[in-house]
Amino acid sequence: MKQILTGFSVVLILNLTGCGWLGLRDRSNDYLLAEETQPTVVPADLDSATLGQIYPIPVIPVNSVELVSYEVPRPQPASVNTFEQLVKIQSVEGRRWILINISPSEAWPRVRNILNRNGIPSAKAEGSSGIIETVWVNFNSDEDSAHRFRFEIAPGVQIDSTEISALHQQAAKGEEEGLDWPEKSQNETRESDMLSLVANDLASASEYASVSLLAQDIGGEAKVEIVTPAVADPYIQVKLSFDRTWASISYSADRGGFVTVDKNRSEGVMYVNYTEETTDEPGFFNRWFGGGAGDEILDVNYQVLVEAVGGSVEVRIIGPDGEGLNQAESLRLLKVLRGNMS
Repeated sequence: MKQILTGFSVVLILNLTGCGWLGLRDRSNDYLLAEETQPTVVPADLDSATLGQIYPIPVIPVNSVELVSYEVPRPQPASVNTFEQLVKIQSVEGRRWILINISPSEAWPRVRNILNRNGIPSAKAEGSSGIIETVWVNFNSDEDSAHRFRFEIAPGVQIDSTEISALHQQAAKGEEEGLDWPEKSQNETRESDMLSLVANDLASASEYASVSLLAQDIGGEAKVEIVTPAVADPYIQVKLSFDRTWASISYSADRGGFVTVDKNRSEGVMYVNYTEETTDEPGFFNRWFGGGAGDEILDVNYQVLVEAVGGSVEVRIIGPDGEGLNQAESLRLLKVLRGNMS
């Protein structure tokens, strides 16, 4: 019994003294004494790519709205695009691209994997710019030429989406060295076939689990954002061509609950009607004697202005007679348009 008590006492003493009894210092609270140090500076002649921020903090735009007294509106319906798992090929202005509703950091490793599995190795892959260039490959249908492709992966217009475009180049065998990339694909059929191959492979996958940390800022900044100036009306800034923006806004208006009454593309104006959805059902007499939904004539209650400014396009919403809206209402409608752009 005495030996048992002695052993128990030894174990208790060791537990109370911890690692300090063995000469090891407890470092669990050392982080409280840490001091801020200067960032590591890499000489200009050395590569500093590996020292980039792993988890950069994005810039949060200031879009505060002046507080006013008003009735709290009903929650906005979620974007139709939010619940769709889609992969499709879009085209406008003679340009084609794959649209997929996953982030570029998820699309990047999938595209690289697709190319490798199909025997098209990458000669160059830059995650920061979203560029993948393949090696020269040969096709059985063309024994005299070599071919290569350049893929550009960038944030899409749609929220949390990616656009994947391809550029094709061909050259006679033995004359591939030293060639610069062309402005447009030299064979549109080859470009279309390659996009179809990648799109079909992306669509066949049921999960998008892999994410590339090196490509989290892939393709640069977002193409679409809502800007809220301090002394001016808010607007959507689209860093695309006018034709692409007009098509995207028209598509978004139809899907977001706007009814287009009339539009003038040359002047960049859409005359629309937007009415909040309601769950109220018509009464008994209204169902029997009231007019049908098709008999209703909608009045224009908003104008959507699409204007090219510098290298981008600005989209604003104003009243039916050209009057400005209060900031809260303008932001609410702009968010509906933004949420359904594609």
